[in-house]
Amino acid sequence: MRSTLPSALRSGLPSKLSPLRVSPRAALLLGALLSAPALAQTAPAAAPATTPAAPVKGASSSATSRPVSALAVEVSTVVGGRIVSCPAALKLSVNAVCLYSQSGAATLRPLLKGKLAARAGDWKTTGKSSLLTAAPAAGSAANAFVLLSPLSDKETLVVVDSLKVAAASAAKVTVPAGVTKGQPYVLGSDLVGVVKVTSLGGGKYRLSTEDDGLLTVTVGQKSAQAAAGTVELPVAPATDGRNLIFPLAGLRALGCTVTPEGNNLTVACGADSVGLRPIVF
Repeated sequence: MRSTLPSALRSGLPSKLSPLRVSPRAALLLGALLSAPALAQTAPAAAPATTPAAPVKGASSSATSRPVSALAVEVSTVVGGRIVSCPAALKLSVNAVCLYSQSGAATLRPLLKGKLAARAGDWKTTGKSSLLTAAPAAGSAANAFVLLSPLSDKETLVVVDSLKVAAASAAKVTVPAGVTKGQPYVLGSDLVGVVKVTSLGGGKYRLSTEDDGLLTVTVGQKSAQAAAGTVELPVAPATDGRNLIFPLAGLRALGCTVTPEGNNLTVACGADSVGLRPIVF
């Protein structure tokens, strides 16, 4: 699903900004986290936040709940952003605070993690968006989250909203048909820059690399066609109806290498590489 920033938000950002694109997995995750039972609807509907002329630090919307307000203050001191209207397409609560930051998500992730320290969980990367849950104190339950949605390589929409853990933990993310639970996968869109993924229709996809790696796969089938002949993938590929969901181990059939880096991985195909976090359903 592709969503664009409403005119109210675009008017508050520099003209060079491209429309905000929310990946299908980010939308799926947000749908689970921000479902009606999972939000603490403690405030009446508020008018859209105004956009200050200068960056605002330590500020939050008057409609925010205390957990969101406190977290937004901390986040704003790190991202150095200014408050903007939250995109309606994200379907956030009335408590949400959205900030525009002129820093890339890759820069902000370690800074925010370091700021929140033991109070934060691990970043969950969904497509190009990243989500981090946060607790009011170390060892306590998370009650808010931070979402980073890249607008460009050097611009990020930062979202802070409330999280009702009891309801959120009960919410189940829909698992695409055909995936094997517990196995790591990557989205075809996560491999941009190292692997070109082309849909051939009928559940078939062609994966190719710059150094002539080639693999044709079919959703639901382990057998795949490589340049040297038929190969057997460890797990069958799947799809959510829009994206190829490819088994991480299957990248070796393309001649790619996978190297752990903390909680993330580096996938290298020839001279090209990309950092990502695999998806485990």
